[in-house]
Amino acid sequence: MFRCGIAYPRCRWILPLLLLFALIFDLIAIAATSGWVEDEDAKSHYANMWDQCRGRNDHWDCKSLMEFPWAQAVAALMIIGFLLLLIAFIISCSALCCTVDFTLLPAIIVLLILVVILQVIALIIYPSKFSEQIFEGDYYYTWAYGFGWGATILCLGCSIIFCCLPKYEDDITGIAKTKYIYQSD
Repeated sequence: MFRCGIAYPRCRWILPLLLLFALIFDLIAIAATSGWVEDEDAKSHYANMWDQCRGRNDHWDCKSLMEFPWAQAVAALMIIGFLLLLIAFIISCSALCCTVDFTLLPAIIVLLILVVILQVIALIIYPSKFSEQIFEGDYYYTWAYGFGWGATILCLGCSIIFCCLPKYEDDITGIAKTKYIYQSD
């Protein structure tokens, strides 16, 4: 006899794990020194969230982007988003991993939606202002910028799933009877 069902009590570990991945992706995007943007042709210019560098091989002349108000705004929004994500991760670990406490879910949802809003604004400001003020040819956005979007998309998905969790409260706590997707005799 074969039975296939969803073990909801084990699924409660997945959301904090996804938030941990979002934290890691956000940290990579914020701390990346290789650049968010690179010159496509000559590989002679790149810029990350903090500074821009020009040159070749080992001879790079780097200038801080923090002299521009838009770069300061991007850095502030990304860091605030990271801190809110860290708080949401800690709350989700205590709400789902230690004990099952569904009263904390609205706080997690609000924090994640704020993270998404702040980081979408930052990730839209950066390319538009970079193109307007520093753009000098063909550029492409690198993996570090992609990690910023990846963290934002994970936060959006997790906020939607956290909104759906109260519907499955009995299943997650183990009170409900197991529902089998497939059962053969």
